[in-house]
Amino acid sequence: MPEIMQVVPILFVGFAASLVLTPVSRQLALRLGVIDQPAQRKLHLDSKPMMGGLAIYLALALTLLLFSPARHIAALAAVLAGAALLALLGLLDDRYDLSWRRKAPVMLLAAAGMAATGVKVMLTGVDWIDVPLTVIWIFVITNAVNYLDNMDGQSAGTTAIAAFFFLVIAWSQDLSLVSLLAAAVLGSALGFLVYNFNPSSSFMGDMGTLPLGFILAVLAIKLQFDQAPSLRWFIPVFVLALPVFDVNLVTWTRILEGRSAAEAGRDHTAHRLLATGRGQRETLVLLLGFCTLYGLLALLVSEVSPAMQPPMVALGVLSLLLWGLLLARMRRRQRRAEGPAVRQRPTNGI
Repeated sequence: MPEIMQVVPILFVGFAASLVLTPVSRQLALRLGVIDQPAQRKLHLDSKPMMGGLAIYLALALTLLLFSPARHIAALAAVLAGAALLALLGLLDDRYDLSWRRKAPVMLLAAAGMAATGVKVMLTGVDWIDVPLTVIWIFVITNAVNYLDNMDGQSAGTTAIAAFFFLVIAWSQDLSLVSLLAAAVLGSALGFLVYNFNPSSSFMGDMGTLPLGFILAVLAIKLQFDQAPSLRWFIPVFVLALPVFDVNLVTWTRILEGRSAAEAGRDHTAHRLLATGRGQRETLVLLLGFCTLYGLLALLVSEVSPAMQPPMVALGVLSLLLWGLLLARMRRRQRRAEGPAVRQRPTNGI
């Protein structure tokens, strides 16, 4: 267990490095003009620097380089390389507002690169099925975490909670590489959250959400489970319940309303809760509580006997469906109260 115990200094150094580097990244963003301006679909009312993702990436990379054992260097370097590619893509998007068509190929390339290194889902044991599923999974989760960057503290808080539960589950399975990577993400996300909690002074931007989503997707794949293949993927799905739920809610809402899934809008989970009169802090607490509850459910499913797993998985899936129906009903009421819907101008954001 000595390698597993290295998570303690990784947590501390990751947190401290992110805490120190975020103000630096903020000043750099102001100088380079990487700033998020207020808009109708956004919640903030003043300009915010957007390069917090640089501080997060440098903090987690630094901690991994300092504390990772030699036998994990190659695997971690592959993950960091894919995350670096997405961080660069995110920086360009934050500065120049790239179209979805320009971003998608790069995200798919990063996902395919991870599959090429041997990181892949093992649902069937057939490469021509498992490899495409791996690329799809990484692509979707990367975007799903990006979708959450619509309210102060949501992406960073969700990432921190997911990383914590990945860390605990990996620890229970004695998976040192997953534990080290999850600890680095956890510490770095918490350090940035100090500046990103409402009212925030810095945004991570796509430069942060894309690499974090990418790494969380990889962490999910690298967990190991003993249960039947039909249940194994519900554990990481529950750990990532909020991003998985929100990306599905938003995508299906926009399709059913006759809009493009890539069109920006105030139709995310957070927006619907805010529309009930709750403030941003209360909404954030509710959403992070949601993440925590499903993280605990994932932990329980990973630990209970096989006989108890099906009803617990069914409970988790059913509750997500009911939550989706509730928010869909809230959306219909909101639209009726607003009168005839006015189509929003398509944008590259989400």
